[in-house]
Amino acid sequence: MAQIDPFELAPYLKFNPDEGTVVCSPLGDGPGYWAGAPGVMYSETHQRFYLVYRLRRPRGVEPDRGAEIRIAQSTDGIAFEDIWSGTKDLLDTTSIERCAMDYRPDSGWRMYVSYVDPGDRRWLISLIEAERPEDFDLRTVRPILTAADLGVEGVKDPFLFDHDGLRHMIVSFAVAAAPENTADDMHGTDDAYNTGLIQSATGWATSGDGVDWQWQGPILAPAPGAWDAYAARINTVWREGDTWLGLYDGSADVSENYEERCGLAYATDLRTFHRTTLNAPLYQPLSDKRALRYFNVVRRDDRLYIYYEMSRADGSHDLRVMCCST
Repeated sequence: MAQIDPFELAPYLKFNPDEGTVVCSPLGDGPGYWAGAPGVMYSETHQRFYLVYRLRRPRGVEPDRGAEIRIAQSTDGIAFEDIWSGTKDLLDTTSIERCAMDYRPDSGWRMYVSYVDPGDRRWLISLIEAERPEDFDLRTVRPILTAADLGVEGVKDPFLFDHDGLRHMIVSFAVAAAPENTADDMHGTDDAYNTGLIQSATGWATSGDGVDWQWQGPILAPAPGAWDAYAARINTVWREGDTWLGLYDGSADVSENYEERCGLAYATDLRTFHRTTLNAPLYQPLSDKRALRYFNVVRRDDRLYIYYEMSRADGSHDLRVMCCST
C-alpha cells in the first residue's frame, strides 16, 4: 500500500503540540506526575463540555499511580472547572486509567471506568450511572468488558461515539506476546502493559443500549519492526467525509511505555484501520523520550477540539487542548 500524507487527510492536524493551551497541570514536578488520559464529551442538553481525566503521582509517592480521576466542566472547551473526584481506594484497585462519559436524556449520566481488577489483576472496564456527574459513586461499578470475557490479558481506555443507531467503544486490549508467559509473570505487578510480555492492540465493541456490549474484535495491531511495534492504541476516532480517522498511541518496546507517541490511521468501515504514519510518528518529540498521547477529538460545529497528554521539560505530563477550524 502506498504511503499517504496524513496531512492530506486532515490538514488541520498540522499544528505544534507545544502551542496547545494547558487545561490541567500535574500535582507535582518531575517524572511520574501526570495530568491526562482525557475523556471528553459535549452535551447539547447542558450546553457544556465534560472532561474526565486522571491524576497520577510517581510510584512510591502515596497515593501513587492511577490514584484519582476527576470530572470537570466547561462552556468553551478550554477553561475547565472541577466538579467531582473519585479515588482508587473506592474500587479496591491499584490503579485507575482512562475513563469515558456519556449522557442520554432517557438514561442519564454514565461513566465507563478502566482499572485493575482486584480479583485477577487484569485491566477491565466497568460502568457507573448517576443523575448528575457530581453524584457518581465508584463503589457502584458493574463490569461490562473484562479480560476473562474477551480471552485477553487486559482491556482498558474506552472511547465512545455513536454511529448508525449504535453506540461504539474503542478500547486498548493486551494479548500475551508469547505462549510461555504466565499469568503471574504478566500480572504480578498489576500492570501487564508495563512488563514487555504483552502487545497492546486496539479493539472495538458495539451496544444498542450502552450497557450490554458485543465484542467486534481487533481493528489495529502493533506493526512488527516499526516505531509502533509494541503498542498501537487508538484513542479517538472521527469522520471526515466517508473516511474514519483515528489518532493512536504507539511505542517500539516496553521502554517507551508511558511515553508513547502519536500516529494517524484511517478506515472506511471501522473494522480495519490502516496506518498513514508508517515510518515515524505524526509528531516528532523534542527529545528521545517525550510523551504525546491520549488524544481525544471533539467536533463542535465547524471546530475540532483536540485534547492530548504531553510531557513537559521536567518529565511530568500535562493535559492540553488545541482548537482547529475544519
